[in-house]
Amino acid sequence: QVQLVESGGGSVQVGGSLKLSCIASGYDFRGCGVGWYRQVPGSDRELISSYNGGGKLYYDESVKGRFVVSLDNSENTAYLEMNDLKAEDTAVYYCATKREDATTCYWYEYWGQGTQVTVSS
Repeated sequence: QVQLVESGGGSVQVGGSLKLSCIASGYDFRGCGVGWYRQVPGSDRELISSYNGGGKLYYDESVKGRFVVSLDNSENTAYLEMNDLKAEDTAVYYCATKREDATTCYWYEYWGQGTQVTVSS
C-alpha cells in the first residue's frame, strides 16, 4: 500500500516562503513522479505543479516562477518550495502520485492527507 505523508505547512506573511515535504512509504517517485495540488473551501482541487519520473516539470501559471518542485536523492521524498507567497496561495496543499505497472503511469490515485498553508499580510 502506498502512503504519502505531508508536512511543512503553516502561516506566513505575504512575500514569505515555505517548503512542503511529502514522504512516501511503500513507494518511490522514480517511475511516475509526484503531483502537487491545492484546494480552497468550496472549490475544486487544482493541480499546480508536477515532476515526473523522467524529470519533466509542470507549473500552473499562477505559481510559475515562484514555486519549485523537486525530489531528494532517494526519491522517496518530494518537496514543494514556495516563494514570494501571495494571499491567494492560501489553501490546503496535497501531494499525490500515480498507480503504476511495468509500462504505464496511471492518473493520480494516491494522496497525502493535506497540509494547510495560510498567507496573510
